Amino acid sequence: MRHRLPRAYAFAAATAVVLGVAGCGTVTPEDTGDGGSDTASSDTAATGDGDGTLTVVDDAGRTVELDGPAERAVVLNSYGNEFAQAIGAGDRVVGYDRVSASRLPYLGIGDDEIVSENLQEINYESVVALDPDVFIIPRNGAWQEAAKQLESFDIPVVVATAWDFDVFHETVDLLGEVFAEPEGAAQVSGFYDEIFDLISERVADTEPVRVYWETEEPYLTGLPGSGFDQIIVAAGGENVFGDLDISGDQQAETTVDPAAILERDPEVVVHEFGPSAEPTGQDRFDTLADELTGRAGWNGVSAVADDRVYVSNGWATSGLSKALGALYLATWLHPEEFSDVDPGDYLTRWAEDFQGADFPGSDAYIQKVG
Repeated sequence: MRHRLPRAYAFAAATAVVLGVAGCGTVTPEDTGDGGSDTASSDTAATGDGDGTLTVVDDAGRTVELDGPAERAVVLNSYGNEFAQAIGAGDRVVGYDRVSASRLPYLGIGDDEIVSENLQEINYESVVALDPDVFIIPRNGAWQEAAKQLESFDIPVVVATAWDFDVFHETVDLLGEVFAEPEGAAQVSGFYDEIFDLISERVADTEPVRVYWETEEPYLTGLPGSGFDQIIVAAGGENVFGDLDISGDQQAETTVDPAAILERDPEVVVHEFGPSAEPTGQDRFDTLADELTGRAGWNGVSAVADDRVYVSNGWATSGLSKALGALYLATWLHPEEFSDVDPGDYLTRWAEDFQGADFPGSDAYIQKVG
């Protein structure tokens, strides 16, 4: 096992010196000392050497050693904090980013627990003062700088990207091992699989429905490679801008020509604004509804003419790595196939059972226009 200097001492000694993409989620704890081994997942072995240390391979393909399961963690990114809460490790998170505090008010995050404004502007002095066992950050954050800055304080950095639809299971398994919560991780994965199994079964023999999914800003939409495009396809839809591919980035988005939307004539339109668990006021829904349906030429768009325009809070439709959004969308695209399914029941389970949050009802987050 690595032996660490007390961090207060290490901080004083190193401040003057220091402070002046590959496979994801394979996890290997060291030997438990009894000659046995555990298996974190079907393709992830666990072996050990008796000293209690834990070795993981993170989302950046880095092998990272921890002294053992994390009892104190700094987690940046609201999706990562949702996952930590969902697997049963939320009580071990001691440091957050300000965006998580804004989006997840039910966590009760205090100002003294905030160590960064976002994924780039990190106060490393505040991180060290919290004495965490691990610092967790997604791969679109400043993880390289964090690893360099925190190395002298013996604080390991683990890259875990909870917003990425493509590595959902790997990320949940990784966090389950970091926090020694394999059962909680399995429950979260099982809920996710339950949703997508239901969707896959019901949309299997359906014809794709044309979808325009707008994110936060007018005319900003997801392209192939983005999570939004992936859930459109998974829900039995066709992204009306699915023929565009500007970068291949997993968060690929672009602002499109308003006239192009009219030409491609979506049958369903979804506008998702920024995520927050704070219930959305009706005024915001009404304002967005008027803005969307009042756009020039939109009275001739099939989605508007057929009353198939929806407005959503991203906390609901991007939650659980967008699984909840995929289910909502599938029910909007194929109402007959999902006539006995209420996606609000699944959102309720996510909020109450996995997040421990008071839930005022799905209408506080998602509404149909008109």
